[in-house]
Amino acid sequence: MLYIVEKSGRKWRANLQSFSGKHYYTVDPKGRIIIPSAFREIITSNYSTKLYITNAPFDRCLYIYPLEEWSKLQEQVRSKPRYDEAIRFFMKRVIASAIEVEMDKQGRILIPAALREDASINGDVAIVGQIDRIELWNRDEWNTLVEPSREHRKSYEEKLSAYGI
Repeated sequence: MLYIVEKSGRKWRANLQSFSGKHYYTVDPKGRIIIPSAFREIITSNYSTKLYITNAPFDRCLYIYPLEEWSKLQEQVRSKPRYDEAIRFFMKRVIASAIEVEMDKQGRILIPAALREDASINGDVAIVGQIDRIELWNRDEWNTLVEPSREHRKSYEEKLSAYGI
């Protein structure tokens, strides 16, 4: 754990860890998944064990946010005009589907049946770190997604190069 001490003597914890990496697991018969140990360590070191699971706005996957990151997202949404069609869509698709869950002592979370159905989550899954959240994908869908066609590959390479990545 890294602590930063200001000149005033105030001490605070720096959150330098982020979710990254890809893990393959299987949803158990009760609809639970195991949060990968590297992700569990980040959660228990930096966040509470309360998580929010919701539909992704555009992809057929689920987003899993630590409570603290979910709260930041809600604040961002609250500051936007409610009459905006994109915000209304986001609220209906993402905010309305969010469910609070808690990680158990074995590092498992229950994925509600409605969300599993929305994202075709059953059997084999990919659990993917995305900096401030975790994504949960049907493994077949994930494998298709990460193999861009030749025509898209060149475009992606150019765009990422322009971003300096």
